[in-house]
Amino acid sequence: MSLTVTIHDGLADIPAADWDATGAGRNPFTTHRFLLALEQSGSVGKDTGWQPAHLCARQGEVLRGVAPCYAKTNSQGEYIFDHAWADAFQRAGGRYYPKLQCAVPFTPVTGPRLIAPEPEVRRALLAAMMQICRQNGLSGAHVTFCEPDEVADGEAAGFLARKSQQFHWLNDGYASYDDFLAQLSSRKRKDLRKERARAQGFGGTIRQLRGDEILPAHWDAFWRFYQDTGARKWGRPYLTRAFFDLLHQTMRDDCLLVLAERDGQPIAGALNLIGPQAIYGRYWGAIEDHPFLHFELCYHQAIDFAIAHGLSRVEAGAQGEHKLARGYLPVATHSLHWLADPGFHGAVADYLDREGEAMEEQIAVLRDWGPFRRGEPS
Repeated sequence: MSLTVTIHDGLADIPAADWDATGAGRNPFTTHRFLLALEQSGSVGKDTGWQPAHLCARQGEVLRGVAPCYAKTNSQGEYIFDHAWADAFQRAGGRYYPKLQCAVPFTPVTGPRLIAPEPEVRRALLAAMMQICRQNGLSGAHVTFCEPDEVADGEAAGFLARKSQQFHWLNDGYASYDDFLAQLSSRKRKDLRKERARAQGFGGTIRQLRGDEILPAHWDAFWRFYQDTGARKWGRPYLTRAFFDLLHQTMRDDCLLVLAERDGQPIAGALNLIGPQAIYGRYWGAIEDHPFLHFELCYHQAIDFAIAHGLSRVEAGAQGEHKLARGYLPVATHSLHWLADPGFHGAVADYLDREGEAMEEQIAVLRDWGPFRRGEPS
């Protein structure tokens, strides 16, 4: 297959239908409309540390594969942490930034990254990443939260595989939340019933909104929640207010907004995106503090929705061992890393071998600590 790989500094010059037809449209976060909203809203681009450098692999005039890529001048908003690598390389006299990142900004969600049905196209995208780094003096290329079958492509191309961990809730064919609770140990089952009752007794109501049920006023309220959480966690929110307006315009049917309201006013909320097989928890915030309300809006309500709509899992974002007690089990996530400096590449390879063994042990131990009566669901 004769392929040409080109670099694009924005999604606007790539037809949406062509981009999504490569397979990018099967995950809400790799769709043209989601990535374009990040760019048009100013959430990525100049002065954000995320400069678009998307790759397109074509056979003649036919788009055969794509990779959402960015030139990064920091390691913020990635959730696969390489700050220690950057520090070590720079103390040794190297320059870690800029680097090339194949990812969805601010989104620790597994999905396609080397987006093409044919292996040779995926290999061409990986080869292009390495060539771009060499030609432009970038320290390396990183493919984060990629799908498991992309790992083999990356390793064959010379990338290093890294394993990380998240907590996901898996739907074992439950007909109701009580069916799920029935699989837990007696103590955990009682704890969650008490937790939900306490959260739902905050003095108001909880609503799940989708599509046209979501009004501009709801986004105004959620923006206040998001700003509060962003200021406490990151110093400043990653996303701009305009992003949520664009999300409403192009993706509101893909959104589930869970709001807690008291006296008719929203006081807390959680935003989820809905995929073909999963619901993805993304952002949360509150302007009032109520016991367990965070767990109710972010975790339990998402489980309710997944059961009601036959979705296979809930992915509730990065980190958080507190999710284990609520039925979210540890699962491996994957990334790929290639460093242009051979010595640095070798040092990171040694580190990843040891880290990978420790991660596998940690996942196994945490699964044994799960709340289920007889281990995890089938």
